[in-house]
Amino acid sequence: MGLQDTPRANRPHIGLFGNRNAGKSSLLNAITGQAKSLVSPVAGTTTDLVYQTFELERLGPVVFIDTAGLDDSGPLGTLRVEKTRQAVDTMDLAILVLTGPMKEELSWFQWLQEKKIPILPVLNQCDRMENVPAVQAYLSQQLGGLPVLPVSAKTGEQIPQLRQAIAQALPDDFWELTITGSLAQPGDLILLVMPQDLQAPKGRLILPQVQTMRELLDKRCSVMSCTADCLEATLETLRVPPKLIITDSQVFPSVWKAKPAESLLTSFSILFAGYKGDIQTFLHGAKAIASLTENSTVLIAEACAHAPTTEDIGREKIPRLLRQRVGQGLSFTFLRGNDFPQDLSPYDLIIHCGACMFNRRHVIHRIAQANAQGIPISNYGVVLAYLTGILDQVSHT
Repeated sequence: MGLQDTPRANRPHIGLFGNRNAGKSSLLNAITGQAKSLVSPVAGTTTDLVYQTFELERLGPVVFIDTAGLDDSGPLGTLRVEKTRQAVDTMDLAILVLTGPMKEELSWFQWLQEKKIPILPVLNQCDRMENVPAVQAYLSQQLGGLPVLPVSAKTGEQIPQLRQAIAQALPDDFWELTITGSLAQPGDLILLVMPQDLQAPKGRLILPQVQTMRELLDKRCSVMSCTADCLEATLETLRVPPKLIITDSQVFPSVWKAKPAESLLTSFSILFAGYKGDIQTFLHGAKAIASLTENSTVLIAEACAHAPTTEDIGREKIPRLLRQRVGQGLSFTFLRGNDFPQDLSPYDLIIHCGACMFNRRHVIHRIAQANAQGIPISNYGVVLAYLTGILDQVSHT
């Protein structure tokens, strides 16, 4: 992905599901016009998830996910299917690739329905079939009347219609959710406070800062930026106070003291809490800190993997502040990337990062999992605002 591309986490995630040799990889290559997925007559060629970004007409940037066969068998096959099952939690749309009477596909169809994931059934390899309308009708009946689109990855038949169907199957409001929501309107002056600590890549801004800045420019806002140590000098140069100040959560206290009374204050992490997750759940979860004891255990969940530093917000700063509040006996478990336990009962609180590397559905699934098990869950920025005593004053919608 180039620097000009939409980040993968912000693209609709579209998964292709089906049995081995249903032609999922061939179909993906036909949709995108790019032969990136390995195609072979040998069953089970796709062993790991294959992610392929694409600009889809009428929809924009998307990411397709080519999965292993649902009927894969043996020890390795079971692991491949489990990877596919885990990836479902990131899907915004499932393309169910069929070639005839369903077995494994039907149980997966029912499971995807339970997950409330939109499903687009496709009858592939129709160039090999006789009486395609009869096969369509039979499959549609098995799927509760859901229309089945006949296509041929080999000949390209109905591939343009499939692209259109994909665009129509995704929620209409997918692109309506924004990072800054109603906090920033055209013409507003927004000040970004962006300290460059050891976690910031050399010579670059971190992803939440870049995405927020781009959105503000798209909204036709005036954008200024500075580091925390230059905040007061920057404010003195302004003719009018900024409508909104967006800061790194780690410098909440100093920015709060320096900000003009009429300026709203929030953080990148709090904005992403609403953009990628459920801000109200995170706000409620932060209040569970008051009930923690030295016998409690907190799960810190990070979306990306990086080597911890002495300034690491998730592994150093938040644990230190919580232990100062609760006691030195407070325990922590740290997980990175896609690692997230099914059983959350050992934890008294979950604190998630801003999840700039995850798509929204992935985070919402984790929130739903925590809610179902009665475990409070919050977010880095929300927790830091709570611990510094300004949670009720910062803006989040």
